[in-house]
Amino acid sequence: MSRRIAANPIPYWASAGKTREVFAAAFADFQEIGFTAVKADVPDDMTASEYLDWIDGYGLTPALSLFNSPFDETVDLAGEVEKARRFAAVQVELGLDRTMVSSMARPERLAQPAVGAGFSPARLDRAIEMCGEVCRVLQAEGLRPLHHSHVGGIFETEHEITRLLDDLGPDVIGLGPDTGHLRWAGIDPAGFIRRYADRLGGIHIKDVFPDLLDRRDLSYRDATASKRLWAEPGLGVVDFDAVLAAIPPSYDGDFMIEVDEPSVESKRESHRMSFDWARKVLASRR
Repeated sequence: MSRRIAANPIPYWASAGKTREVFAAAFADFQEIGFTAVKADVPDDMTASEYLDWIDGYGLTPALSLFNSPFDETVDLAGEVEKARRFAAVQVELGLDRTMVSSMARPERLAQPAVGAGFSPARLDRAIEMCGEVCRVLQAEGLRPLHHSHVGGIFETEHEITRLLDDLGPDVIGLGPDTGHLRWAGIDPAGFIRRYADRLGGIHIKDVFPDLLDRRDLSYRDATASKRLWAEPGLGVVDFDAVLAAIPPSYDGDFMIEVDEPSVESKRESHRMSFDWARKVLASRR
């Protein structure tokens, strides 16, 4: 893999759904802006081959995607393993060799994000065990699994994330951090990346405004909807100079731009701002 500037069209589909029409609007914007890679989300009614042909028409190639699971008592291991096999088959057919792995939606953590609400040692132990089994399946199918930090999930705080990474070890799971989610959870992104630099295989470039980082009265959805949480890269408080300095020279993954909720009204303008920043700031790292 090469170090591409990729885009995740999450603000296009977050409320409208992952339909062909929604993706087509995003892809057209990305083509005009200059992106050449996009997070690989294949619509349910499309084969991997059809998807490759489709995005190629916009000058795009598939980039690092994400396998999501609650990794909690609401799902069973056999079901998640089968889901992981199906996911891996598609990603490998797209030509990808790695994937992010994440957990995103514990109800109590969506209600009170970024503080480890409702922490349970037993639940964490079970989640680590389940995640390890899923990662081994992904590896067996040809994908290198990378843990992706995400507020609202079962691996939210620094303690939980480091337990996962340290317990499973580098042979089972690598690192695919999100700079914005780490910062919201009170974790220094640069320091965290340095700690696990030898396991880095992908990264989401995301910024956060300082306004809501210490607020404890807003839900995940309310904080996101405020447009004062997520920021286009360079507008917030993430120290990207330190983040880039922490990335080892051997890093061969993508730089994926992700702004869950643009701070400006236009999704296209948000991605143009992000791409212009990335082209200037990340140029020496590609």
